[in-house]
Amino acid sequence: MFSCWLSRLYWALSKPTGRTKPLIWGFLSRSLVLSSQRRIPELSSFVARTNTCGELRSSHLGQEVTLCGWIQYRRQNIFLILRDFNGLVQVVIPQDESAASVKKILCEAPVESVVQVSGIVISRPPGQENPKMPTGEIEIKVKTAKLLNSCKKLPFEIKDFVKKTEALRLQYRYLDLRSSQMQYNLRLRSQMVMKMREYLCNLHGFVDVETPTLFKRTPGGAKEFVIPSREPGKFYSLPQSPQQFKQLLMVGGLDRYFQVARCYRDEGSRPDRQPEFTQIDIEMSFVDQTGIQSLIEGLVQYSWPNDKDPVVVPFPSMTFAEALASYGTDKPDTRFGMKIVDISDVFRNTEVRFLQDALSKPQGTVKAICIPEGAKYLKRKDIESIRKSAADRFKQEVLPVFLKASRKWNSPVAKLIMEEQGLRLIRLLEVQEEDVVLLTAGEHEKACSSLGMLRLECADLLEAEGVVLRDPALFSFLWVVDFPLFLPKEENPKELESAHHPFTAPHPSDVRLLYTEPQKVRSQHYDLVLNGSEIGGGSIRIHDAELQRYILATILKEDVDLLSHLLQALDCGAPPHGGIALGLDRLMCLITGAPSIRDVIAFPKSFRGHDLMSNAPDSIPPEELKPYHIQVSWPTDPEAEKSSLNHPCHPES
Repeated sequence: MFSCWLSRLYWALSKPTGRTKPLIWGFLSRSLVLSSQRRIPELSSFVARTNTCGELRSSHLGQEVTLCGWIQYRRQNIFLILRDFNGLVQVVIPQDESAASVKKILCEAPVESVVQVSGIVISRPPGQENPKMPTGEIEIKVKTAKLLNSCKKLPFEIKDFVKKTEALRLQYRYLDLRSSQMQYNLRLRSQMVMKMREYLCNLHGFVDVETPTLFKRTPGGAKEFVIPSREPGKFYSLPQSPQQFKQLLMVGGLDRYFQVARCYRDEGSRPDRQPEFTQIDIEMSFVDQTGIQSLIEGLVQYSWPNDKDPVVVPFPSMTFAEALASYGTDKPDTRFGMKIVDISDVFRNTEVRFLQDALSKPQGTVKAICIPEGAKYLKRKDIESIRKSAADRFKQEVLPVFLKASRKWNSPVAKLIMEEQGLRLIRLLEVQEEDVVLLTAGEHEKACSSLGMLRLECADLLEAEGVVLRDPALFSFLWVVDFPLFLPKEENPKELESAHHPFTAPHPSDVRLLYTEPQKVRSQHYDLVLNGSEIGGGSIRIHDAELQRYILATILKEDVDLLSHLLQALDCGAPPHGGIALGLDRLMCLITGAPSIRDVIAFPKSFRGHDLMSNAPDSIPPEELKPYHIQVSWPTDPEAEKSSLNHPCHPES
């Protein structure tokens, strides 16, 4: 019966209608017809202009054009620069008496007013060309002009070189969007998303499916936004991601799912996070980790901007354990060295007390990083700041050791470092004159994490002195794999929580450990890292209902009733499946070199999750809350709450 229905569907979609050619369904016929030529977009179709300001060149000389845009600035009431989304063009204001009305409009309209001008494209006089402008060889000799909308005095100039506070930019976001940098960021984002759709849907048969925004609470993971309903005591939650829905789509036989998904997490005040964000969400049936990684490498390569150096695939890969041991983090920036080195064997017989104490413990190690030319660039206050950071955050003591020109060590503990130990240290860390070695000792993970943090702090300090360590034009992708499946809970280390999410499948080699030593189980979880930032994460999922129920109930001690719908679905012939989500905001931030993800989002929230333009979130009258059976419980000390918002260090104050 299914094959009969499929045949009728294929026949109906393939039948010519007289107006369109037969459609070819790639997933039915396994063939795909793509246009060999890319059409140049018509930027002036359907609108009142004939051309955009930024497209005019010498090839347009003599043509009569109509342009619409904003007045960027005027010079001596003789010229004005007209701007639209595509660029700038110089307009000649007519000076003769017969065009007095045109001159009046163009000379009296305030800067940033919207005008429409019609005229002839002419060459600029010899010597007046502007090679810095793409339209710098031509100008517009105006015949007619129309003021479409006058502009009042603005809170800031629409020029990239004019500095504005971020709070002001967010408050007047509709003005900030006019800047060339914001225009570039958002248009590049749109182009990349379109290329991703093309790659996934047209080339690889993915189905774009919209999943619900109103859902129910999900156990584990980030905190979710709660939405009241009209049923007393019952609430919706905004999904952190479409995780459950995309797994259910695999159970439903969709095979390949994709969505530009809006996601929500109530994570409070975090410096470079947004309460609502966008991810490229992907799920596939009958796939393994290698298949997902190959798909994403192809996707990134296909959608990569033309103005950047090409992406080289495959991306390198390292395990979580390797990343932690060499870089002190699960998202290493591999654009520069300064790797962590285990020097425990060098100091087995040391007289340095805190190293002795660390090595006497079962998990004790001694770790070090070498800062190239650190003695040349780092000041005493920098070294003290580094040591304080390690002590404050990790309760780790860090010793700085300097190699002098005499190849002798200069350090508070230098006299305790034997000559043989010094030579081995030089050899292991490849120490040169004027380098600084940072030593720490303690439990492996803690020592590595502290040096990983200091590695990045030292890179910041060196780059502030002009040393180039992290080339902004270099994009260093890395897969990190073999994460632990579970981590101890911070509030109760004897209990476990999911390192990724509770639907991640265990590593096939470690399944037996689930029932004896679950804390040692590795997962089939993989992260994609770019220049030290995680831009994607995914996993192969659990498709066996009993295994999923065991992990939820026995190991994680979660209420399985919350996920009864998913467990029932897994019991109905769920295929093996896996997927990934790419953080679109973070990816675009790195590609454009923007200082914050807020610079690649049209209407972002502030650091505290507020919309400074509309003043959201806002209060609601009690009578409007009544249908939802809820009431507001006000803070007992409103002045304390108010003072925290108005603190001078607060980014919104």
